[in-house]
Amino acid sequence: MAKKILLIDDEAGFTQLLKMNLEKSGGFEVAIQNDSTQALTTAREFGPDVILLDVVMPGMDGGDVQAQFQSDPILKDVPVIMLTALVDSAELSDGAVAQSGSSVVLPKPVNLELLMKVIGETLEP
Repeated sequence: MAKKILLIDDEAGFTQLLKMNLEKSGGFEVAIQNDSTQALTTAREFGPDVILLDVVMPGMDGGDVQAQFQSDPILKDVPVIMLTALVDSAELSDGAVAQSGSSVVLPKPVNLELLMKVIGETLEP
């Protein structure tokens, strides 16, 4: 059964490209929400296994959206992978991921191979 990924990012072109690449890789059903203020509603309706969340967005930033998820009884245990252009691969050793609280943080532009690895590790029981 396909794992469900919710992608929340205000850049529509980026989300469409990432959705296509994730679904093409197999094993994923991807939903997109480009309006951060609608993220909670979309997440409740979609029931994701993992959430990819941009940090910097108009309306509500990723931290605000994540706080909503953490206080929601349905979504509080869904893992979140943060995506941000605020750090780049050069700032992280070997493009490695950074931890921020309970979330993994990946730099944008996203390295698809690294993202797939992190998603796989995040979804392991």
